[in-house]
Amino acid sequence: MFPMKLSAEEQAMLAGDSGPGVRKAMEIVVTLGRIYGARRLVSVGSVQVAGVSYRNLGEAGLEFLREWAGQGARVRVPTTLNPAGMDLHAWRELGFSETFAHRQLAVIEAYRRLGVRTTCTCTPYLVGNVPRRGEHIAWAESSAVSYANSVLGARTNREGGPGALAAAIIGRTAAYGLHLDENRRATLRVVVRCPVRTLSDFGALGYLVGKAARNRVPYFVGLEEACSESALKALGAAMAASGAVALYHVAGVTPEADRPDVLAPDHETLVIDDLRPAYAALNSDVRKIDLVWFGCPHADLEEIAEIVRLLAGRQVKSALWITTAREVREKAETEGLVTAIEAGGGRVVADMCVVVAPMQELSFRTLATPSAKGAAYVPSHAGLQVRYGTVEQCVEAAVTGVWPGCEATPHSRI
Repeated sequence: MFPMKLSAEEQAMLAGDSGPGVRKAMEIVVTLGRIYGARRLVSVGSVQVAGVSYRNLGEAGLEFLREWAGQGARVRVPTTLNPAGMDLHAWRELGFSETFAHRQLAVIEAYRRLGVRTTCTCTPYLVGNVPRRGEHIAWAESSAVSYANSVLGARTNREGGPGALAAAIIGRTAAYGLHLDENRRATLRVVVRCPVRTLSDFGALGYLVGKAARNRVPYFVGLEEACSESALKALGAAMAASGAVALYHVAGVTPEADRPDVLAPDHETLVIDDLRPAYAALNSDVRKIDLVWFGCPHADLEEIAEIVRLLAGRQVKSALWITTAREVREKAETEGLVTAIEAGGGRVVADMCVVVAPMQELSFRTLATPSAKGAAYVPSHAGLQVRYGTVEQCVEAAVTGVWPGCEATPHSRI
Protein backbone atom coordinates (compact mmCIF):
# COMPACT_ATOMS: atom_id res chain seq x y z
CA MET A 1 0.00 0.00 0.00
CA PHE A 2 1.32 3.43 -0.98
CA PRO A 3 1.41 6.20 1.64
CA MET A 4 -1.12 8.99 1.22
CA LYS A 5 0.39 12.33 0.23
CA LEU A 6 -1.21 15.33 1.92
CA SER A 7 -0.67 18.97 1.01
CA ALA A 8 0.63 21.41 3.61
CA GLU A 9 -2.91 22.73 4.12
CA GLU A 10 -4.27 19.21 4.57
CA GLN A 11 -1.53 18.34 7.06
CA ALA A 12 -2.36 21.47 9.03
CA MET A 13 -6.06 20.57 9.14
CA LEU A 14 -5.18 17.06 10.31
CA ALA A 15 -2.97 18.56 13.03
CA GLY A 16 -5.88 20.60 14.35
CA ASP A 17 -4.81 24.05 13.15
CA SER A 18 -8.36 24.75 11.94
CA GLY A 19 -10.02 23.48 15.11
CA PRO A 20 -11.23 20.14 16.47
CA GLY A 21 -14.24 19.90 14.14
CA VAL A 22 -12.09 20.14 11.03
CA ARG A 23 -9.53 17.77 12.53
CA LYS A 24 -12.27 15.17 13.12
CA ALA A 25 -13.41 15.52 9.50
CA MET A 26 -9.85 15.11 8.22
CA GLU A 27 -9.35 12.03 10.39
CA ILE A 28 -12.48 10.42 8.92
CA VAL A 29 -11.59 11.16 5.29
CA VAL A 30 -7.93 10.20 5.65
CA THR A 31 -8.81 6.96 7.46
CA LEU A 32 -11.27 6.00 4.72
CA GLY A 33 -8.68 6.85 2.10
CA ARG A 34 -6.05 4.67 3.72
CA ILE A 35 -8.49 1.77 4.03
CA TYR A 36 -9.24 1.94 0.29
CA GLY A 37 -5.67 2.62 -0.83
CA ALA A 38 -6.06 6.26 -1.89
CA ARG A 39 -2.78 8.05 -2.60
CA ARG A 40 -4.15 11.58 -2.27
CA LEU A 41 -7.22 13.68 -1.61
CA VAL A 42 -9.18 15.56 -4.30
CA SER A 43 -11.21 18.74 -3.94
CA VAL A 44 -14.97 18.28 -4.28
CA GLY A 45 -17.45 20.65 -5.88
CA SER A 46 -20.47 19.60 -3.82
CA VAL A 47 -21.72 17.12 -1.23
CA GLN A 48 -25.01 15.31 -0.65
CA VAL A 49 -25.42 14.10 2.94
CA ALA A 50 -27.53 11.10 3.99
CA GLY A 51 -28.57 10.12 7.51
CA VAL A 52 -31.34 12.62 8.17
CA SER A 53 -34.39 10.83 9.55
CA TYR A 54 -34.44 10.72 13.35
CA ARG A 55 -35.82 7.20 12.95
CA ASN A 56 -32.43 6.16 11.57
CA LEU A 57 -30.14 8.50 13.53
CA GLY A 58 -31.69 8.25 16.96
CA GLU A 59 -30.48 10.28 19.91
CA ALA A 60 -26.86 9.18 19.47
CA GLY A 61 -26.77 10.43 15.88
CA LEU A 62 -28.36 13.74 16.85
CA GLU A 63 -25.80 14.28 19.61
CA PHE A 64 -22.98 13.41 17.18
CA LEU A 65 -24.13 16.20 14.84
CA ARG A 66 -24.58 18.68 17.69
CA GLU A 67 -21.13 17.91 19.06
CA TRP A 68 -19.52 18.36 15.64
CA ALA A 69 -21.25 21.70 15.15
CA GLY A 70 -20.23 22.70 18.68
CA GLN A 71 -16.60 22.08 17.74
CA GLY A 72 -16.87 24.80 15.13
CA ALA A 73 -17.25 22.56 12.09
CA ARG A 74 -18.94 24.17 9.06
CA VAL A 75 -19.22 22.95 5.49
CA ARG A 76 -16.99 24.73 2.97
CA VAL A 77 -18.61 23.52 -0.28
CA PRO A 78 -22.28 23.53 -1.39
CA THR A 79 -23.93 20.74 0.59
CA THR A 80 -27.47 19.41 0.26
CA LEU A 81 -29.42 17.05 2.51
CA ASN A 82 -31.31 13.79 2.03
CA PRO A 83 -35.02 13.36 2.91
CA ALA A 84 -36.23 13.50 6.48
CA GLY A 85 -38.78 11.23 8.11
CA MET A 86 -41.70 13.65 7.70
CA ASP A 87 -42.91 16.75 5.87
CA LEU A 88 -41.29 19.51 7.92
CA HIS A 89 -44.36 21.76 7.55
CA ALA A 90 -47.31 19.36 7.29
CA TRP A 91 -46.34 16.56 9.69
CA ARG A 92 -49.42 17.04 11.85
CA GLU A 93 -51.78 16.74 8.88
CA LEU A 94 -50.05 13.53 7.80
CA GLY A 95 -50.45 12.01 11.26
CA PHE A 96 -46.90 11.93 12.61
CA SER A 97 -46.46 12.32 16.34
CA GLU A 98 -45.27 15.46 18.09
CA THR A 99 -42.59 13.39 19.82
CA PHE A 100 -41.03 12.30 16.53
CA ALA A 101 -41.47 15.74 14.96
CA HIS A 102 -39.66 17.47 17.81
CA ARG A 103 -36.60 15.25 17.45
CA GLN A 104 -36.67 15.36 13.63
CA LEU A 105 -36.71 19.16 13.65
CA ALA A 106 -33.76 19.08 16.06
CA VAL A 107 -31.81 17.01 13.52
CA ILE A 108 -32.58 19.54 10.79
CA GLU A 109 -31.43 22.37 13.04
CA ALA A 110 -28.16 20.54 13.77
CA TYR A 111 -27.46 20.22 10.06
CA ARG A 112 -28.36 23.88 9.58
CA ARG A 113 -25.79 24.85 12.23
CA LEU A 114 -23.18 22.92 10.24
CA GLY A 115 -24.01 25.07 7.21
CA VAL A 116 -25.82 22.37 5.26
CA ARG A 117 -28.56 23.52 2.91
CA THR A 118 -31.55 21.64 4.34
CA THR A 119 -33.10 20.65 1.02
CA CYS A 120 -34.35 17.29 2.34
CA THR A 121 -34.46 15.59 -1.04
CA CYS A 122 -32.86 12.56 -2.68
CA THR A 123 -32.78 14.45 -6.00
CA PRO A 124 -30.33 17.30 -5.35
CA TYR A 125 -29.92 17.73 -9.11
CA LEU A 126 -33.53 19.04 -9.20
CA VAL A 127 -32.78 21.82 -6.69
CA GLY A 128 -29.60 23.33 -8.07
CA ASN A 129 -26.90 20.85 -7.00
CA VAL A 130 -25.93 19.82 -10.54
CA PRO A 131 -22.28 18.77 -10.89
CA ARG A 132 -20.40 19.08 -14.16
CA ARG A 133 -19.09 16.15 -16.15
CA GLY A 134 -15.78 15.05 -14.65
CA GLU A 135 -16.27 17.04 -11.44
CA HIS A 136 -15.32 15.29 -8.20
CA ILE A 137 -18.13 15.28 -5.63
CA ALA A 138 -18.94 13.35 -2.43
CA TRP A 139 -22.54 12.16 -2.45
CA ALA A 140 -24.15 9.72 -0.04
CA GLU A 141 -27.66 9.03 -1.41
CA SER A 142 -27.48 5.84 -3.49
CA SER A 143 -29.93 6.87 -6.23
CA ALA A 144 -28.36 10.32 -6.51
CA VAL A 145 -24.88 8.79 -6.66
CA SER A 146 -26.03 6.63 -9.57
CA TYR A 147 -27.59 9.60 -11.38
CA ALA A 148 -24.59 11.88 -10.85
CA ASN A 149 -22.05 9.31 -12.02
CA SER A 150 -24.05 7.83 -14.87
CA VAL A 151 -26.30 10.55 -16.29
CA LEU A 152 -24.28 13.67 -15.41
CA GLY A 153 -20.81 12.15 -15.69
CA ALA A 154 -19.62 13.47 -12.33
CA ARG A 155 -17.36 11.39 -10.08
CA THR A 156 -18.34 10.11 -6.66
CA ASN A 157 -18.19 6.97 -4.63
CA ARG A 158 -21.21 5.78 -2.70
CA GLU A 159 -20.34 7.69 0.46
CA GLY A 160 -21.63 6.98 3.94
CA GLY A 161 -23.34 9.77 5.86
CA PRO A 162 -20.44 10.69 8.20
CA GLY A 163 -17.90 10.41 5.38
CA ALA A 164 -19.90 12.72 3.14
CA LEU A 165 -20.34 15.28 5.92
CA ALA A 166 -16.63 15.10 6.70
CA ALA A 167 -15.86 15.73 3.02
CA ALA A 168 -18.14 18.78 3.09
CA ILE A 169 -16.33 20.19 6.13
CA ILE A 170 -12.86 19.91 4.57
CA GLY A 171 -13.90 20.28 0.92
CA ARG A 172 -12.08 17.10 -0.07
CA THR A 173 -12.54 13.38 -0.41
CA ALA A 174 -10.15 10.48 -0.92
CA ALA A 175 -9.19 9.71 -4.54
CA TYR A 176 -10.13 6.05 -4.97
CA GLY A 177 -12.86 4.00 -6.60
CA LEU A 178 -15.01 5.88 -9.09
CA HIS A 179 -12.88 9.02 -8.84
CA LEU A 180 -10.29 7.17 -10.96
CA ASP A 181 -10.58 6.56 -14.73
CA GLU A 182 -9.72 2.88 -14.57
CA ASN A 183 -12.58 2.06 -12.20
CA ARG A 184 -15.24 3.68 -14.41
CA ARG A 185 -14.99 1.05 -17.15
CA ALA A 186 -17.87 -1.40 -17.48
CA THR A 187 -17.33 -4.88 -16.14
CA LEU A 188 -20.79 -6.25 -17.01
CA ARG A 189 -22.30 -5.94 -20.50
CA VAL A 190 -26.10 -6.12 -20.26
CA VAL A 191 -27.96 -7.07 -23.43
CA VAL A 192 -31.65 -6.15 -23.18
CA ARG A 193 -33.84 -8.34 -25.41
CA CYS A 194 -37.29 -7.56 -24.05
CA PRO A 195 -39.50 -4.47 -24.31
CA VAL A 196 -38.72 -1.80 -21.71
CA ARG A 197 -41.36 0.90 -22.07
CA THR A 198 -42.68 2.21 -18.76
CA LEU A 199 -40.94 3.64 -15.70
CA SER A 200 -41.84 0.47 -13.82
CA ASP A 201 -40.22 -1.58 -16.61
CA PHE A 202 -37.00 0.40 -16.14
CA GLY A 203 -37.27 -0.21 -12.41
CA ALA A 204 -37.84 -3.93 -12.97
CA LEU A 205 -34.84 -4.08 -15.29
CA GLY A 206 -32.72 -2.28 -12.72
CA TYR A 207 -33.88 -4.63 -9.98
CA LEU A 208 -32.77 -7.70 -11.97
CA VAL A 209 -29.46 -6.21 -13.08
CA GLY A 210 -28.63 -4.89 -9.61
CA LYS A 211 -29.01 -8.36 -8.11
CA ALA A 212 -26.67 -9.80 -10.73
CA ALA A 213 -24.20 -6.92 -10.87
CA ARG A 214 -23.81 -6.29 -7.14
CA ASN A 215 -21.19 -3.48 -7.18
CA ARG A 216 -19.99 -3.90 -10.76
CA VAL A 217 -20.37 -1.30 -13.55
CA PRO A 218 -23.03 -2.34 -16.13
CA TYR A 219 -23.03 -1.30 -19.79
CA PHE A 220 -26.50 -1.54 -21.35
CA VAL A 221 -27.13 -2.41 -24.98
CA GLY A 222 -30.65 -2.26 -26.39
CA LEU A 223 -32.10 0.76 -24.55
CA GLU A 224 -31.06 3.47 -26.98
CA GLU A 225 -34.56 4.51 -28.07
CA ALA A 226 -36.34 4.49 -24.73
CA CYS A 227 -34.34 6.47 -22.18
CA SER A 228 -35.82 9.62 -20.68
CA GLU A 229 -34.17 11.22 -17.65
CA SER A 230 -36.99 9.83 -15.47
CA ALA A 231 -36.36 6.36 -16.90
CA LEU A 232 -32.65 6.60 -16.15
CA LYS A 233 -33.45 7.81 -12.64
CA ALA A 234 -35.70 4.76 -12.08
CA LEU A 235 -33.14 2.37 -13.58
CA GLY A 236 -30.27 3.61 -11.44
CA ALA A 237 -32.30 3.80 -8.24
CA ALA A 238 -33.41 0.18 -8.63
CA MET A 239 -29.87 -1.09 -9.28
CA ALA A 240 -28.64 0.79 -6.22
CA ALA A 241 -31.38 -0.82 -4.12
CA SER A 242 -31.16 -4.46 -5.22
CA GLY A 243 -27.38 -4.27 -5.60
CA ALA A 244 -24.74 -1.62 -4.96
CA VAL A 245 -24.39 -0.21 -8.47
CA ALA A 246 -23.03 3.34 -8.33
CA LEU A 247 -22.25 3.82 -12.04
CA TYR A 248 -23.73 2.44 -15.25
CA HIS A 249 -23.45 3.24 -18.95
CA VAL A 250 -26.14 3.08 -21.65
CA ALA A 251 -24.92 2.79 -25.23
CA GLY A 252 -25.80 5.90 -27.20
CA VAL A 253 -27.28 7.68 -24.18
CA THR A 254 -25.04 8.34 -21.17
CA PRO A 255 -22.00 10.64 -21.41
CA GLU A 256 -19.21 8.11 -20.88
CA ALA A 257 -20.74 5.28 -22.93
CA ASP A 258 -18.86 6.39 -26.06
CA ARG A 259 -15.42 5.96 -24.48
CA PRO A 260 -13.44 3.64 -26.80
CA ASP A 261 -12.34 1.62 -23.78
CA VAL A 262 -15.66 1.73 -21.91
CA LEU A 263 -15.79 -2.08 -21.70
CA ALA A 264 -13.11 -3.68 -19.55
CA PRO A 265 -11.32 -6.55 -21.34
CA ASP A 266 -12.48 -9.09 -18.76
CA HIS A 267 -16.14 -8.02 -18.75
CA GLU A 268 -18.93 -10.56 -18.49
CA THR A 269 -22.25 -10.54 -20.37
CA LEU A 270 -25.76 -10.72 -18.92
CA VAL A 271 -28.83 -11.15 -21.14
CA ILE A 272 -32.21 -9.89 -19.89
CA ASP A 273 -35.11 -11.21 -21.97
CA ASP A 274 -37.95 -11.19 -19.42
CA LEU A 275 -38.93 -8.65 -16.75
CA ARG A 276 -41.62 -10.82 -15.16
CA PRO A 277 -39.33 -12.25 -12.45
CA ALA A 278 -38.78 -8.73 -11.11
CA TYR A 279 -42.49 -7.94 -11.06
CA ALA A 280 -43.13 -11.23 -9.25
CA ALA A 281 -40.43 -10.54 -6.67
CA LEU A 282 -41.62 -7.00 -5.94
CA ASN A 283 -45.34 -7.81 -5.62
CA SER A 284 -47.34 -9.27 -2.77
CA ASP A 285 -50.89 -10.54 -3.38
CA VAL A 286 -52.74 -7.88 -1.39
CA ARG A 287 -55.96 -6.57 -2.89
CA LYS A 288 -56.92 -3.52 -0.83
CA ILE A 289 -54.53 -0.58 -1.11
CA ASP A 290 -54.26 1.88 1.79
CA LEU A 291 -51.60 4.21 0.37
CA VAL A 292 -50.42 4.89 -3.17
CA TRP A 293 -46.94 6.42 -3.19
CA PHE A 294 -45.21 8.21 -6.03
CA GLY A 295 -41.84 9.93 -5.81
CA CYS A 296 -39.06 7.46 -5.03
CA PRO A 297 -36.71 9.03 -6.01
CA HIS A 298 -38.46 12.36 -5.48
CA ALA A 299 -40.80 13.35 -8.29
CA ASP A 300 -40.04 16.13 -10.76
CA LEU A 301 -42.62 18.51 -12.25
CA GLU A 302 -43.26 16.32 -15.29
CA GLU A 303 -43.98 13.29 -13.14
CA ILE A 304 -46.42 15.26 -10.98
CA ALA A 305 -48.13 16.63 -14.09
CA GLU A 306 -48.52 13.09 -15.47
CA ILE A 307 -50.31 11.97 -12.30
CA VAL A 308 -52.63 14.99 -12.56
CA ARG A 309 -53.40 13.99 -16.16
CA LEU A 310 -54.15 10.39 -15.22
CA LEU A 311 -56.35 11.37 -12.28
CA ALA A 312 -58.45 13.40 -14.72
CA GLY A 313 -60.45 15.10 -11.99
CA ARG A 314 -61.42 11.87 -10.21
CA GLN A 315 -61.50 11.40 -6.43
CA VAL A 316 -59.22 8.89 -4.71
CA LYS A 317 -60.39 6.24 -2.26
CA SER A 318 -56.91 5.34 -1.04
CA ALA A 319 -54.47 7.87 0.33
CA LEU A 320 -52.26 9.24 -2.45
CA TRP A 321 -48.88 10.79 -1.68
CA ILE A 322 -46.41 12.28 -4.12
CA THR A 323 -43.11 12.91 -2.33
CA THR A 324 -40.85 15.59 -3.75
CA ALA A 325 -38.39 18.34 -2.89
CA ARG A 326 -39.92 21.43 -1.30
CA GLU A 327 -38.57 23.62 -4.11
CA VAL A 328 -40.26 21.35 -6.66
CA ARG A 329 -43.48 21.40 -4.63
CA GLU A 330 -43.44 25.20 -4.65
CA LYS A 331 -43.06 25.21 -8.44
CA ALA A 332 -45.85 22.65 -8.75
CA GLU A 333 -48.04 24.86 -6.58
CA THR A 334 -47.37 27.84 -8.84
CA GLU A 335 -48.38 25.77 -11.88
CA GLY A 336 -51.62 24.59 -10.25
CA LEU A 337 -50.52 20.97 -9.96
CA VAL A 338 -50.74 20.83 -6.16
CA THR A 339 -54.28 22.22 -6.27
CA ALA A 340 -55.26 19.59 -8.85
CA ILE A 341 -53.84 16.74 -6.75
CA GLU A 342 -55.49 18.05 -3.59
CA ALA A 343 -58.82 18.50 -5.38
CA GLY A 344 -58.78 14.76 -6.01
CA GLY A 345 -57.98 13.98 -2.38
CA GLY A 346 -54.24 13.42 -2.78
CA ARG A 347 -51.23 15.17 -1.26
CA VAL A 348 -47.97 16.52 -2.62
CA VAL A 349 -45.65 15.88 0.31
CA ALA A 350 -42.29 17.63 0.67
CA ASP A 351 -39.08 16.82 2.55
CA MET A 352 -39.68 13.15 3.34
CA CYS A 353 -39.36 9.57 2.15
CA VAL A 354 -41.72 6.78 3.20
CA VAL A 355 -38.77 4.38 3.58
CA VAL A 356 -37.25 6.41 6.44
CA ALA A 357 -40.51 7.66 7.98
CA PRO A 358 -42.06 6.17 11.15
CA MET A 359 -44.94 4.66 9.17
CA GLN A 360 -45.89 2.49 12.15
CA GLU A 361 -47.38 5.67 13.67
CA LEU A 362 -49.96 5.73 10.87
CA SER A 363 -52.78 3.36 9.95
CA PHE A 364 -51.47 2.14 6.59
CA ARG A 365 -50.87 -1.56 6.10
CA THR A 366 -50.60 -1.83 2.29
CA LEU A 367 -48.95 0.34 -0.34
CA ALA A 368 -48.80 0.57 -4.13
CA THR A 369 -45.93 2.23 -5.98
CA PRO A 370 -44.34 2.41 -9.45
CA SER A 371 -40.89 2.63 -7.81
CA ALA A 372 -38.79 -0.53 -7.78
CA LYS A 373 -36.53 1.00 -5.14
CA GLY A 374 -39.54 1.79 -2.98
CA ALA A 375 -41.08 -1.63 -3.51
CA ALA A 376 -37.80 -3.31 -2.57
CA TYR A 377 -37.33 -1.32 0.64
CA VAL A 378 -40.82 -0.69 2.01
CA PRO A 379 -41.63 -4.19 3.35
CA SER A 380 -38.52 -4.35 5.54
CA HIS A 381 -38.14 -0.64 6.35
CA ALA A 382 -41.75 0.47 6.73
CA GLY A 383 -43.51 -2.82 7.43
CA LEU A 384 -46.06 -2.47 4.63
CA GLN A 385 -47.15 -5.04 2.04
CA VAL A 386 -46.54 -3.79 -1.48
CA ARG A 387 -47.99 -3.83 -4.96
CA TYR A 388 -45.64 -2.77 -7.75
CA GLY A 389 -46.72 -1.68 -11.21
CA THR A 390 -47.07 1.13 -13.72
CA VAL A 391 -47.97 4.72 -12.90
CA GLU A 392 -51.33 4.07 -14.57
CA GLN A 393 -52.02 1.02 -12.39
CA CYS A 394 -51.10 2.95 -9.27
CA VAL A 395 -53.41 5.85 -10.13
CA GLU A 396 -56.26 3.38 -10.73
CA ALA A 397 -55.51 1.74 -7.37
CA ALA A 398 -55.79 5.14 -5.70
CA VAL A 399 -59.13 5.85 -7.39
CA THR A 400 -60.71 2.43 -6.74
CA GLY A 401 -58.98 1.48 -3.50
CA VAL A 402 -57.94 -1.92 -4.88
CA TRP A 403 -55.14 -3.15 -7.08
CA PRO A 404 -56.25 -3.35 -10.75
CA GLY A 405 -57.29 -6.82 -11.83
CA CYS A 406 -57.92 -8.10 -8.32
CA GLU A 407 -61.29 -9.79 -8.05
CA ALA A 408 -63.00 -9.93 -4.69
CA THR A 409 -63.02 -13.60 -3.72
CA PRO A 410 -63.31 -15.41 -0.38
CA HIS A 411 -59.57 -16.08 -0.59
CA SER A 412 -58.46 -12.54 -1.46
CA ARG A 413 -56.09 -10.99 1.03
CA ILE A 414 -56.93 -7.51 2.27
